[in-house]
Amino acid sequence: MLTSTYTLVTLSIEQASARIGLQSLLERWQDDGRRHGTPTPRDVQLACDALRVAFDSCYWRKLDKFVVPALRRAGAADEAVASLLAELDALTLSAIGARADAHAAAAVHDPDFGAALERCCNLLLERLEREERELFPLARLHVPSEVWFAIANQMLVQDAWQNENRGHGAGQVAAAGMGGNPGKQGAASFLPHYAAH
Repeated sequence: MLTSTYTLVTLSIEQASARIGLQSLLERWQDDGRRHGTPTPRDVQLACDALRVAFDSCYWRKLDKFVVPALRRAGAADEAVASLLAELDALTLSAIGARADAHAAAAVHDPDFGAALERCCNLLLERLEREERELFPLARLHVPSEVWFAIANQMLVQDAWQNENRGHGAGQVAAAGMGGNPGKQGAASFLPHYAAH
């Protein structure tokens, strides 16, 4: 039980980081809109890049890499588990669609960009909230203690691997297989710039 608690605390920290990124992006976009009215193409591009980083922070989490597959296996016969996972998957697919809409709108300077950005962020925030409220308790209930121990070890190995490879061609490293996204590192450089604007 201590191992599951440790793992869930670690995942909660990851959740909090993802939530802060999404909320900061939403607030920045809305504040800029109130202050400046119509966004410039540069504003849209910066927000688009920040959305990519925020989306990737939600999409490439340890939760999805380790805990969700374990819960799918352990809770396969439980209707509540299957139903929740299907609903979370649907939220992710909707967020992917909203992100695609935002990027398409940004490419042609469509004013619908802001609505798509907000929709994507809100869908991801809803997923994060439901994971904490519903998925974590189900995982505690269904995932056996020996699996939690294995998950904790996998997470430590992944963290060690990422720390060891940080700064050595990060985009290629992310693509090499630790659940990373080759576009994430390049896009990350835009987020502080956008937040500073």
